[in-house]
Amino acid sequence: MLEVIGLSTGYGTGDVIHDMSLSVAPGQILALVGANGAGKSTLVGAISGLVAVRVGEVKLDGEPIHRLSAAERVRKGVAHVPEGRQVFAGLTLAENLRLGAYVAEGSANDRIDARMREVCARFPVLLERLDQPAGNLSGGQQQMLAIARGLMSRPRVLLLDEPSLGLSPILVAEIFRLIASLKEQGLAIVLSEQNARLSLAIADHAAVVENGHIVVSGTGAELLARSDIAERYLGVGKGVGVADAPRHEALVARLKQILPGRA
Repeated sequence: MLEVIGLSTGYGTGDVIHDMSLSVAPGQILALVGANGAGKSTLVGAISGLVAVRVGEVKLDGEPIHRLSAAERVRKGVAHVPEGRQVFAGLTLAENLRLGAYVAEGSANDRIDARMREVCARFPVLLERLDQPAGNLSGGQQQMLAIARGLMSRPRVLLLDEPSLGLSPILVAEIFRLIASLKEQGLAIVLSEQNARLSLAIADHAAVVENGHIVVSGTGAELLARSDIAERYLGVGKGVGVADAPRHEALVARLKQILPGRA
């Protein structure tokens, strides 16, 4: 289990996030919902080691990891898929994937090649293009590559920062279906995402982040059903939550069409 306990940190002399506590267990998705600039990416960076923790702790299976380097956290099982994909456009897909395994697998080519085949079984479009430059991929394919690169390190915790950013609605639905399927591997997934509707639809648990604080938390279904959350974060008007059951049911029905199999 990943635990964040009383965490505060930021940049320069000021804190961006304040006294945050949350947890996510294997086989679960925790969605971080909130506006741009709320502190979601800072929290994800603090978990992965890209942002130094000032106050509080990050624990993995009870072991404190917040003083470890980012590379050491990868070895412990934490993988960070950054905002904006950040693939290496001039390198081939295979080379990008190899970089994802480097810290965990070292330079053993046979193990890395075996892991690449294992990971790409979920991404057949990537498997067909391993020798092509990553810059030739579409935005959606690059996001798949970024996720696949994160999976190359055999993580126990996968941190996803704005995976739908800049994608068309069809590709967004495809990426979210993929994310929902990953927890079947027993991964603990932290999903930082502005697309609150789809995030809550696939999340086991969720936290609303505002001005660096967690202001509301609960299950994804609970937050999706709340009219105040719907008004503020889902881009819909009053009465979409439990106060207006027919409209809420229509929203859930639309989400089910995009993400079949979710309650």
